[in-house]
Amino acid sequence: MPGLQESTEELDRAGQGDRIAAMIARDADPLPDIDDPAFGRMFDRFAGARLVLLGEASHGTSEFYRARAAITRRLIEEHGFNMVAVEADWPDAATIDRHVRHKTARANGEPPFTRFPTWMWRNAEFDGFVRWLRGHNEARAPEARVSFHGLDLYNLNASIRAVIDYLEEVDPDAAATARQRYGCLKPWREDLALYGRIAMREGHAQCEAGVVATLRDLFARQREYAAADGDDFMDAAQNARLVANAEAYYRAMYYGSAASWNLRDEHMFDTLDLLMRSKGENAKAVVWAHNSHIGDARFTDMGESRDELNLGQLARESYGDDACLIGFGTHGGMVAAADDWDAPMKIKRINSSRADSYERLAHDSGVERFLLDLREGVHDQLRDELMEQRLERFIGVIYRPDTERWSHYSSASLPAQFDAFVWFDTTNAVTPLPAPGRTERPERAGADDTYPFGL
Repeated sequence: MPGLQESTEELDRAGQGDRIAAMIARDADPLPDIDDPAFGRMFDRFAGARLVLLGEASHGTSEFYRARAAITRRLIEEHGFNMVAVEADWPDAATIDRHVRHKTARANGEPPFTRFPTWMWRNAEFDGFVRWLRGHNEARAPEARVSFHGLDLYNLNASIRAVIDYLEEVDPDAAATARQRYGCLKPWREDLALYGRIAMREGHAQCEAGVVATLRDLFARQREYAAADGDDFMDAAQNARLVANAEAYYRAMYYGSAASWNLRDEHMFDTLDLLMRSKGENAKAVVWAHNSHIGDARFTDMGESRDELNLGQLARESYGDDACLIGFGTHGGMVAAADDWDAPMKIKRINSSRADSYERLAHDSGVERFLLDLREGVHDQLRDELMEQRLERFIGVIYRPDTERWSHYSSASLPAQFDAFVWFDTTNAVTPLPAPGRTERPERAGADDTYPFGL
């Protein structure tokens, strides 16, 4: 009888879930409070890698930011990590880099992270980490200071300004040429998606030649330009590269999601790899990005069904065991997110995790906070049980609880995707800081805001 058979299968799945949840409770390492120094020490086992990629299951969860900050502090202080790279745009992160490395702020610099979604980095949790990193660097020689970088490519306008401003200082004639070439993009700079649509309709890339030529010209004069200040040249070169890749990204949006996604994640990995090579054999980086970017895409719907790759996959393929991928998850609580792109931020309640998800297994373990080492040879029995694909939840800057199954869950193999998994059963929303020009200000005790987040 079909009904009886379905009921039996459901009972079998429920029994299997209870058994796996009990195994998680047995094998997972309970985590102390995030503010306890012992929290960071739990991650010493991964310090032998050159790249430690720390994920997040949403862009608006306080515990994920605070945990990544605690782990990063430990890796920097005790294990020689000398670079932090995040899922943020290069020019915005460059402002933070100058601040934390005690370099002079650019005269025409704008406050960072002022475009949607502002709360992703303009929040109290990240601000606390920036303050710590600046203090950590203060007593160190300039060449020994930990640097901070953005891997993403969305802020094309700020990158254009940065390239032209740099060339104005070192080569005014080249600046005039770059301004003319970048002028091709000016009509669409407030709506770059429109440029991509027009470029596709007309069958050619109107501005591609100019942005690529500016990038080539910059590198052709690298020896001359970099002699004055190598960091400034690298910043300008990366901004020029971002402009070229962003131009291609907005065109690729209209040829399918895989093409644009892959271009973006290839840009992020290439940027990370360039930073690693620039620092030499002693380079060790902590990366903060969403689970969808740092979990190996080959073992998710992304890679298996949509031909998408990602940062974590490329890091593993290039760095092997020197890359460690750590995912994060939660069962419920609150999150900062929007209903749609460019819509206002809201504090939303997260639905309890689905019964057929990895998150429900973690919740049913009964362990409030834990670290689960998923590497081969550690907990192989549990690893084998978890290997079969289940649903995994991904919340970005947009969260739609009413359509959660289709808009936020995807199939994945957790142990193949990650080297470890960090769990917080109940989580809270980040505390946003106001963007420039806003009058509202969240109530927050403590020291007054300072540059680069001060208003």
